Amino acid sequence: MREQTTTISTSTVHPQRVIKSTTISDSAGSKEFTEKKTIFRFYQIIWYILAIIEILLGFRFILKLIGANPFTGFSSFIYSISSPFARPFLGLVSAGVSGNNVVEWPTLIAMAVYLVVAYLIIEFLKLIKPVSKEEVENTVDNT
Repeated sequence: MREQTTTISTSTVHPQRVIKSTTISDSAGSKEFTEKKTIFRFYQIIWYILAIIEILLGFRFILKLIGANPFTGFSSFIYSISSPFARPFLGLVSAGVSGNNVVEWPTLIAMAVYLVVAYLIIEFLKLIKPVSKEEVENTVDNT
């Protein structure tokens, strides 16, 4: 049985420039393209989740540092959302306290650990299925 290949070509003309035409094929190249695009998007999702966790923990650290009232709406919200991420590290070292101001070292440690874990996950995935930046620029970003 022969493999059927469908080819779609597109080209866009701008008033000041011509955008390079791309060809998408329903053969093995298309499968590889889809796979690399999926892997690259997965990397982006991991970094996005890490950014959200880091921002929450950063707000937690700053609010504790400036002695924000824990019973107001915003600080209460930040403490409750960031608590599951900070909790595993809270007994690790003691926090520095000066009046209402708290230097919560465990939060900074948590931020560092989550950054290292995200980096190691992405590097592990790159070992399993390498996708170089050039491949992504030449395939994923041109669609």
